[in-house]
Amino acid sequence: MSKRKTDGASVRRVLKKVKKLRKEILRKIEQHEVVVPSDAIKVERKPREILHKEIHALIENIFREILRGKVPEFVYPSRDPKNVIYDAIQDVIFLKQIYRHSSLGSLQSIRKATIIARILDIVHELLEEDIHATKREVFYNDVVLFEEQRDSDEALEDVAAMLGVDRWSLHVVASAKGAVIGRLVFREGRDIIDCTKMGTGGKAITPLIDTIEILDSDAEFILVVEKEAAFIRLAEDRFYDRFPSIIITGKGQADIGTRAFLKLLVKELKLPVFGLVDSDPYGLHILLVYAVGSKRLSYESQFLVTPDIKWLGVRPSDLDKYQIPKDVRIPLSPKDRERALQLLEEPFIQARPKYVEEIKLMLRTREKAEIQALASKGFRFLTQKYLPSKLEIGDWI
Repeated sequence: MSKRKTDGASVRRVLKKVKKLRKEILRKIEQHEVVVPSDAIKVERKPREILHKEIHALIENIFREILRGKVPEFVYPSRDPKNVIYDAIQDVIFLKQIYRHSSLGSLQSIRKATIIARILDIVHELLEEDIHATKREVFYNDVVLFEEQRDSDEALEDVAAMLGVDRWSLHVVASAKGAVIGRLVFREGRDIIDCTKMGTGGKAITPLIDTIEILDSDAEFILVVEKEAAFIRLAEDRFYDRFPSIIITGKGQADIGTRAFLKLLVKELKLPVFGLVDSDPYGLHILLVYAVGSKRLSYESQFLVTPDIKWLGVRPSDLDKYQIPKDVRIPLSPKDRERALQLLEEPFIQARPKYVEEIKLMLRTREKAEIQALASKGFRFLTQKYLPSKLEIGDWI
């Protein structure tokens, strides 16, 4: 038997369980979309013209209030992490319908109200010009008022929730951060992008997700990688050539653009998604942001979450299973331990008994490890042994 035939048989064997999972995912995707609970904030993606009119109506109402001798105020959802709802059936977090008031006549809230008004002014300009701006550009539009970018960023999210839209509708985006490589061809604006021809750095994921149209893919799965270093190893070894796949990295905590891009791929291609993160509480947190959403942006979870993402690795149980040397494992710090205990209290962790087992194992061994620790077994251990082995036996949770 030729080497090519032998290798082809090996790949088919590795992907057998992945293909089975893909069929299961397809059935689930066809059954339902994410549905916002009745007691949660619901946002939608609105056309520029409609949102433009709504902002005009909002400001006109403020003027009328002033002319009537009343003190106007902005009413918007409270994005306090305590106001998050976890929907166990859909496995997604949402923002509860609890509201805050910022009055233009109160010393305690006038600065906040003024910032909101200024953000509305900036968004109105972007909509009229039909252009986009980054969050950093918004901050520099009025540095004296905002003082810190954190203030303008928070006001942008408050305005989006107040208007019942996602942030893309405001024409404000975060700077590009993530990257993609592998078996995917898509159109971005006027350009056709072939992700098999992007070198080892991959194609930067644009924050303008609405400009993307998926054209073609023969991938069997999507691999989401926490670390850029692991992404480069997978790219250099052309892992996607042997195992048809699309590889994405958020380079740490994923930005909104990366999460939305992943959501788009799953919706269009209906592929299973696997997560490869560090074996520590923060790696798991990154995975869970993809899966159930973030508390800070819970009001737009339906646009960002991928609930069916599987935890492929690196899991605490892998360290002994794959004989990762003790000298490349890292002692769990007090901060790590505190974060792990916090995770155990989260309802979306409690709904995942196998995740609970892995976290408790981490706490017992008092060890963590980075993805790069696998290199102690050889530079290509990740691509030639670890990932193929886990995919073949279906070792994901």
